[in-house]
Amino acid sequence: MPRGSDSVAELKDVKGIGPKALTLLNKININTVEDLVTHYPFRYEILERNSLQEVEDGEKIVIDGRVESIPILMRFKAGLNKMNFRLVTPSGVVGVSIFNRAFLKSQLTVGTGVTVIGKLDKKKNIITAADIKLETLSNKMKIEPVYHATSGLTNKNIATYINMALLMYGKEIPDYIPEEYLEKYNFSNKKTSLNLIHNPSTKEKLKEATIRLKYEELFAFMFKINYLKVENKKKKQGLERQIDKEKLAEFIKGLPFELTNDQRQATEEIIEDLEANHRMNRLLQGDVGSGKTIVSFLAMVANYLSGYQSALMAPTEILATQHYHNLENFLKNQKIKIALLTGSTTKKDKQQIYEGLKDGSINMVVGTHALIQDEVEYHNLGLVITDEQHRFGVHQRANLQNKGKKPDVLYMSATPIPRTYALTIFGDMDVSTIKERPKGRQKIDTVVKKNSEIKEVLEMMYKELKQNHQVYVIAPLIEESENSDLTTVCKLKDQMKLAFGEHYKIDIVHGKMASAAKDMIMKQFSNNEIQILISTTVIEVGVDVPNATTMVIFDADRFGLSTLHQLRGRVGRGSSKSQCILISDSDAERLKIMEQVDDGFKISEEDFKLRGHGDLFGTKQSGDMSFKIASIKSDYKILLQAKKDSKEYLLNKERDNDSLKIKLIESITKG
Repeated sequence: MPRGSDSVAELKDVKGIGPKALTLLNKININTVEDLVTHYPFRYEILERNSLQEVEDGEKIVIDGRVESIPILMRFKAGLNKMNFRLVTPSGVVGVSIFNRAFLKSQLTVGTGVTVIGKLDKKKNIITAADIKLETLSNKMKIEPVYHATSGLTNKNIATYINMALLMYGKEIPDYIPEEYLEKYNFSNKKTSLNLIHNPSTKEKLKEATIRLKYEELFAFMFKINYLKVENKKKKQGLERQIDKEKLAEFIKGLPFELTNDQRQATEEIIEDLEANHRMNRLLQGDVGSGKTIVSFLAMVANYLSGYQSALMAPTEILATQHYHNLENFLKNQKIKIALLTGSTTKKDKQQIYEGLKDGSINMVVGTHALIQDEVEYHNLGLVITDEQHRFGVHQRANLQNKGKKPDVLYMSATPIPRTYALTIFGDMDVSTIKERPKGRQKIDTVVKKNSEIKEVLEMMYKELKQNHQVYVIAPLIEESENSDLTTVCKLKDQMKLAFGEHYKIDIVHGKMASAAKDMIMKQFSNNEIQILISTTVIEVGVDVPNATTMVIFDADRFGLSTLHQLRGRVGRGSSKSQCILISDSDAERLKIMEQVDDGFKISEEDFKLRGHGDLFGTKQSGDMSFKIASIKSDYKILLQAKKDSKEYLLNKERDNDSLKIKLIESITKG
């Protein structure tokens, strides 16, 4: 097992975490002590002390000193108050005003040391404070972590709980780096690194801890990938099959559309793999709207024509249902029996499907992770397809392909990855790439707007809504967290209701909602029962809504270009002209790429170039392979090293009895 304990204390054992705090922490997916201490800051606030002389009029100032006068509190109308006091600083005396912080009055006694963050009015010699911290800066600079939070749980609460957990149980947190690599790279131990990332003293120390924790996460990830590669090579003998190519060609000829050259090429590559004597292990990646799903359906038909069953697994019920209906339409007039198996399938229907899969009367099944439950047995599973493969855990993908004797495996991804990166992550896979768009697919008009142009944006939305079209609105956060100036889903809902609420139905969807609630709202949106859907990036991978013609993304500068491209791809699914509006007051040059380029692979390349090793003090791009701190995009060099080291460790027979190695393998084989 990893160094540390297998039995780390429960979350409720952490001093200060009562039942209410426990519920709120669970709400943001913090369920264990390990979850808590690895709830990393998504950005850092740099408090760098200024003097009154070096700050220009109207600029931000961070200054500490001592309260010189008793604060005077003035109350205006309900809910509005203002407090004034004088502050003695090393660079002179200055007045301080702060709104709606009446609770601070009792704490701001004369002589109290404080740090004031706000805007300086030089003429009046007054700071209008945005925040007052009840401490002075020990150094010229302080780095404060900012965490994803939720209503009722402040940034300060989270920081307190994390530090208490580290104090009480820091030594018990598992470490997934073997001793030899800790020594090789002079890495700190896990507890020290965690302390540094949550309480950084300098930028340099923060950088060291960040690199170490990224390496650990990527090492564990690449160990799993390398393990599966080794295991796949052991089982490389494939199924014996013969595909009736004449019937397949006849089927393709009967399609109501013509395949693109890329679709034809990918289909040929898959057919070749299916007929080979080794198991297919192929990644089919396609740009948004490139028609990769059609290729996967053709693979299922080819598999059927060779006498075997197919299973297609999607990450959500609503996406699985969409695939099922599309497949149903694709196979109309064919004597091929298909089924849909999800968590919502009735007990009676489930039993019938189980029997049909076991006796072979069901030829193709589409579903969610319900496809890998113990009750599911296949008669002769020959092809396993995983859609949006990065949304599943390694063990889930492995469990599905282990359902049959030696089924061929096809992974699908709509997230374009430059080929060099794809071959690194999926090194044992063959990669088929679809770039060419089917005929009739329109380019989505993309424009960048500033917040001051919101009236124009609302008018653009209204124009589409009047034509009975629908609109997506995206925000980076669910709820307002402390010290955050980002637009939130909840805030946007209120704003949109003011603008459109009388005439159009508005609702929200986000990743923290229960799956059933998400699916219900998405279904209502698909049926045009909801006209404006406000969401986080949870809809990046989702159902086709041909009637949705407008995508509005607030705080667009907070997202990676690839994520923006994925979001943009949610519209333009029908015959109507579609548009994507990016709202941001900064990063205009980077966002302009979105106006000019609609090729997902080119955008992905630009994303890599622009982001480099990432902005340590910026916001981490969301949705990046579910890593907590690492990114395959911005941490490519660390990834390559972790890949090399994990493979070396895996193949080192002298380490076969290491508790860490055993633990890592168990996490894959047992899920």
